[in-house]
Amino acid sequence: MTCFGQDTPAPAPELKQNPIALLKAFEGPADQPYQLGRGDEITVEVIGRPELTSKHIVGPDGKITLPVVGSVMVADKTREQAAADIQTALSTYYSGVTVSVGVDHYSSNHILLLGAVEHPGLLTFDTTPTLLEVISRGGQLQAPSPMGGASSGAGASAGVNSALPMGVPEECMIYRGNATMVTVQLKSLLEEGSPLANMRLKRDDVVFVPGPDKYVSVMGMVTKPGTQRLDSKSTLPQILAMAGGVTEKAGRSPTIQVIHRGTEKSPGKTQLIAYKDILSPKPLDLTLQSGDIVYIPESGFNKAGYTFQTLSPLVSLFTVGALLH
Repeated sequence: MTCFGQDTPAPAPELKQNPIALLKAFEGPADQPYQLGRGDEITVEVIGRPELTSKHIVGPDGKITLPVVGSVMVADKTREQAAADIQTALSTYYSGVTVSVGVDHYSSNHILLLGAVEHPGLLTFDTTPTLLEVISRGGQLQAPSPMGGASSGAGASAGVNSALPMGVPEECMIYRGNATMVTVQLKSLLEEGSPLANMRLKRDDVVFVPGPDKYVSVMGMVTKPGTQRLDSKSTLPQILAMAGGVTEKAGRSPTIQVIHRGTEKSPGKTQLIAYKDILSPKPLDLTLQSGDIVYIPESGFNKAGYTFQTLSPLVSLFTVGALLH
């Protein structure tokens, strides 16, 4: 019911968080102790008990298996925490044991880099990665070539650190977990000299670099993995041809995985297409969009049923790791 002659209170203005404050809150903590992860190669040393000292690879379930003791969970724990848990497990069978844990090879400290870069994919770091390190590892930004494909070298930006790729991106997006994303105005932050341009990231973050044109990323068992330009007439066979074609490691009839990039309102989806179907004259039920990923698995991985589950912002990083290793 509407009441005339009475003042209707105006809605309170919506307060938006300062973007710099948002980035500071998003940045990974400084000097955070390394936490063991799946795939890390570690040495469990039992002081004074050389027969119990052994090397392990942290399994997909986050556990290692010790003689007599059995499985011990070590993933997402610091070296000291893992050593204490192993020591407790051993103490049931051995008296006076002291345990230390060392990392021989870091395999789980991953950042997934996607988008308009020369070398998209899963990057591994020994220490806490930073945004500029990730962008630099991706190589030069992709720019459209006169032939319609993608080529490296989008042009140099004056005053940019020479260790950075040519043409620092105006912005990039960082996805964390299943529902968190921030947009970083990277070029502006660099020009302002802000340390947030080189903000610390966290394990399993996804960095997405948008390009000036529409494109898809082609990864896996192709001759030239990377970014390929996309237009209204692009077809999957053309995209694969521009990537140099499928290699022998894909087997005779791989199942191609097309990972459609999602949005904040609609999560991405994975579409499976048999390689024989793209050779058929029958039209494919497929629409490629900018930001999609075309992945050709290695022969043998098809049976394991590996797929990217979702992308942007819902990403299964463990599945991504299994695919890209």
